[in-house]
Amino acid sequence: MNALTPVSRRRDGASLSPTAPVQAVQSMTGREKAAIIVRLLLSDGSELPLRDLPDHLQAALTEQIGSMRSVDRATLRGVVEEFIARLEAVGLSFPGGIDGALKMLDGHISSTAASRLRRLASASVKADPWDRIAALDPEKLLPVLTEESVEVGAVMLSKLAVPRAAELLGKLPGDRARRIAYAVSQTGNIDPETVRQIGLSLVGQLEAQPVRAFESDPDKRVGAILNFSPAATRDDVLEGLSEADTDFAQRVRKAIFTFADIPTRIEGRDISAVIRGVDQAVLITALAGATTAGDMAAAEFILSNTSSRMAASLREEMAERGTPRDRDAEAAMTAIIIAIRDLEAAGDLRLKVDETDTG
Repeated sequence: MNALTPVSRRRDGASLSPTAPVQAVQSMTGREKAAIIVRLLLSDGSELPLRDLPDHLQAALTEQIGSMRSVDRATLRGVVEEFIARLEAVGLSFPGGIDGALKMLDGHISSTAASRLRRLASASVKADPWDRIAALDPEKLLPVLTEESVEVGAVMLSKLAVPRAAELLGKLPGDRARRIAYAVSQTGNIDPETVRQIGLSLVGQLEAQPVRAFESDPDKRVGAILNFSPAATRDDVLEGLSEADTDFAQRVRKAIFTFADIPTRIEGRDISAVIRGVDQAVLITALAGATTAGDMAAAEFILSNTSSRMAASLREEMAERGTPRDRDAEAAMTAIIIAIRDLEAAGDLRLKVDETDTG
């Protein structure tokens, strides 16, 4: 950039007016200025993520670069200075495009609104449907390869990033994978508009899938309800579920987190944070009310992960308290579970995976 001079010179050596390059820059289109900046950066060996731009913008930029010949140094300097000034003036940037906006707002808007916006974006004349397809989970794309024609599957694999295409191909049966791989060899002369129409059709099918009314799975919803239900109700419901649907009942059991699960799901170092969120009288009632083997192990786990002085004090209060009624003990244990869930929701605690239930 130091080689650029502030003014141009005529062939006879006389300086041109300093306002000449300014006027030249002002008369240029934004596309011309962009072409100059891209050409300059590429000449310096910079790596530009131009492939991330929509296809129509890549085409427009390429056509503009192809139509230009040369630019004098003063004009180049003016374009660069204007570009730098614009960069320095930027106070806030946005992701650009619906997909980027939806990714930024993930968790802040409803799934219904997000689905509607994606459908509207896919219907846009300039929108590239393959950008939307590339952003989908592999499991959602796999049915396209198994149910659509091998030609459509070959087009989709050709439009996806190589690692994603390889991942999907590896999940197909051998014969199907070979047929689609061969079909890729027949895609050389497909018209770009045909590829776009195939993409639009696939997006329409994929986005037509109904939006889920509930964010969590059924087993997790039932498990969350049973977490705070009386033990008798919980056992009765699980028994009924086992008779009706053994697989679903097993998944519900994995989703349930009770007082007895504390030793396998909570790190010992997190116990102090848990009991800080529970009233002392409630904690004593829960510990003193532990009568089953699982609840007693949980109570001992809590005591062993407090200071020796606090543990001794708690044991004294438990002895003075005596054995509480089952109803009171269960309510106190539920209060501890609520405290744990609150810490988890706030990001202050992470539950461990119960390795005994992962099979």
